[in-house]
Amino acid sequence: MPTPLAAAAALLIGLLLGMLGGGGSVLTVPVLVYLLGVPAKAAVAMSMPIVGLTSLVGAAGHWRHGAVAWRPALAFGGVAMGAAYAGARLAQGLDARVQLGLLGALMAATSVSMLWPRRATASDPAGASGVAASEAPGAAAGRAWPLAAAGVGVLTGVVGIGGGFLVVPALVLLARVPMRQAIGTSLVVITLNAASGLAGHLGRTPIAWGTVAWFSALAIVGILVGTRLSRQLPTTWLRQGFAWLLLAIAALMLWQQGRPVSG
Repeated sequence: MPTPLAAAAALLIGLLLGMLGGGGSVLTVPVLVYLLGVPAKAAVAMSMPIVGLTSLVGAAGHWRHGAVAWRPALAFGGVAMGAAYAGARLAQGLDARVQLGLLGALMAATSVSMLWPRRATASDPAGASGVAASEAPGAAAGRAWPLAAAGVGVLTGVVGIGGGFLVVPALVLLARVPMRQAIGTSLVVITLNAASGLAGHLGRTPIAWGTVAWFSALAIVGILVGTRLSRQLPTTWLRQGFAWLLLAIAALMLWQQGRPVSG
């Protein structure tokens, strides 16, 4: 059975995915490892169905309101899927401490990028994509988005993130998807990404499906609420608070991975 803190964390992950289109999933592995005591490699594999199922429900909610751009979703997701499967296979040969250290570093970088001052663009008037704005030329954007998709996919397979905090800015700045649609489109990409990453882990990493079931159920409740709130509330305050939370967790993870192994 979930502890109250773990249950609250699962709800928060879903809420963040629904409101921001990404970011929340990066908390899944730390919650599984530090609050539930799941071994790191199993936590990475278990994060795939949790994030995938939650994102699928969220994507359906955004789709019903016409907030999914299917062409960029399938193009970006198709590239990311292949990379996610390859990343999952690569993860089998990595030490668990390396995986958690990489995740901690990625969380720290993500939090800094979310806190960095942003300028508005025509497609992202509030600077809500979380990246510094620069109007990339069309040809450069066409070359850059497959690399971004592949990078997100590899990170999904290796450290168990959905990658929405990278997908949303890429969709806005490289694929020119309006911000209102980028959140729902990101959730489609995350769903495809997580499914492919899970395929790469199945049969190689043990998965506690009972934990996956209750965690996913709570996260789905959170994403249903977050999807509704994303159409009604500004997310600037939430993004800032989440960035500081990420930074604190990342610092703790990096400190623990840097400690000498006892024994």
